[in-house]
Order: sequence, then C-alpha cells, then structure tokens
Amino acid sequence: MADWEIIHIKETDSTNRWLREANLKEQMTCVCADYQTAGRGCGTNKWESERGKNLTFSMLIHPKGIPATQQFDISIAISLAICEALDRYIGDLSIKWPNDIYWRNGKIAGILIEHTLQGNVIKKSIIGVGLNVNQRVFHSDAPNPVSLWQICKHETDCKQLLYDILHAFEKYLGKDNREQYLGMLYRRHGFYPYCDQDGAFMAEFVTVESDGHLLLCDDEGRERRYAFKEVCYV
Repeated sequence: MADWEIIHIKETDSTNRWLREANLKEQMTCVCADYQTAGRGCGTNKWESERGKNLTFSMLIHPKGIPATQQFDISIAISLAICEALDRYIGDLSIKWPNDIYWRNGKIAGILIEHTLQGNVIKKSIIGVGLNVNQRVFHSDAPNPVSLWQICKHETDCKQLLYDILHAFEKYLGKDNREQYLGMLYRRHGFYPYCDQDGAFMAEFVTVESDGHLLLCDDEGRERRYAFKEVCYV
C-alpha cells in the first residue's frame, strides 16, 4: 500500500472539515474519527453513527493532472473501492447514483467529496466516507440504513476494513473505471419511479455521462438529464 499518513482522532465535528483546516503536506492523508458530532452527507443530510462502531473517515489526495471536467472519476474510484472491500464480507452490493453504496435496498455507506481547483485541474480532493459497520440499531429518521453487523450478525474489524478500502482506492484512482461503475449501478435495468421539480414519473436508466450527469428515459420515450440533487429515487 502507498505511504498513507493515517491519523486517528477520538472525536471531531467533521473529518472533512478537520482535513480542510489542517496544515498538511502534499501527501495522501486519511483521518479517521471514533465519533463525528456533525457528520453529514450531501446537502443538508445528516449521517447517524454510533460512537466507536463504524468507519467515519476522510481522505486527502492531490491528484496529478485530472481535469476539473473529469472530477467524477474520483467519485467512481472511491465507490468501487468501498464495494470491493465490502465484497469480502457480503454480496448484493450496488452503487446508487452518484455514490451511495447499497446492500439490496439499504444504504450501507455514503460519500461526500469536496474538490479544490487550480485553473482547469484538480488541486486537491477531500473524500469523506461514512460506512455502517458494527452499529446494531439506527434511531434517526433516515429511511433505509443498514450495517455490516445487521447483515452478517458479527463484528467486523474497522481498522482492517479501512486498510482494504485505501488499498483498493489506489488501484482505481487514475484509471478509466466507468464501465465497471455503470455495471454496478442500483436500478440498472427496468423502469422505476423517480421525482423531479415537476413531479413523479417512471423512467429507465440510460447512462451516467463522464461529468457525472444522470441520463434517464421516461415511459413516453423522452430523455431526461440531471445533475445531482435535481432528481430523486422513489
């Protein structure tokens, strides 16, 4: 495995913020917290995680020569890395666009990525991950959380799982993984209900474009193109 600097902290409001404000050298760094007081997903979403039971961590990377127009490649790389690491324990994994990790119809991991650009390339990326590992009960109003413990009925070594994710991420970073990503997408085949600002509709998946936009085709044959948060799964 590459020379990651792994920093363990007991508590912080957000590992993404911790890395953003830390004065770190240009090396790959991962900060992992036992507990986040203000863990969040994309937008205003909250992330529930019991103290010491799950993986809540952020990775700081400095990609070399990745254009800003290809920043979605980093989302693909971390999504596939998490799936590969989890595949040692469970099957039935998929990626719900853009980068939620699902086991069947339950969300087992969420990812929040923040890029800093320099000109037309990515200067650095902070990749935040919340992965439900050993939590047995969820109390928030999140609709469908699931943990590795709930699936396997035994504890999993969080430290080893983190190492597995970092190792897999190195393998995927900087490569063209789009076809593998497309093949793992949640609701990849068939018509399903969606909802946008104009209301509910039925549609089937067409593709995810290289910049991360989702392309659907509704049951009247019209193509619909969405950026993240412009459409939701029903």
